[in-house]
Amino acid sequence: MAKKQKQTKEKAVVTIDGDEYPIDELDDNEKLMVQHLADLNRKVDSATFNLQQLQFGRQAFVDALRASLNENEDDNSEE
Repeated sequence: MAKKQKQTKEKAVVTIDGDEYPIDELDDNEKLMVQHLADLNRKVDSATFNLQQLQFGRQAFVDALRASLNENEDDNSEE
């Protein structure tokens, strides 16, 4: 059920379930759906990228907190 738009030497096509459909042969409503799908794919890619950044940043703070707590435990155990 993958939906993919690609450019061939002849004309742009959209691939649905392994079948290729020339975009210039789609009706206006179908062309609009292809545009929505392309935009949604870009947004999903962007959201995935942002999620990776957020997860990395969160882990950096967890690591920093862990290091600080371990440092404080070491300082307290020396007393």
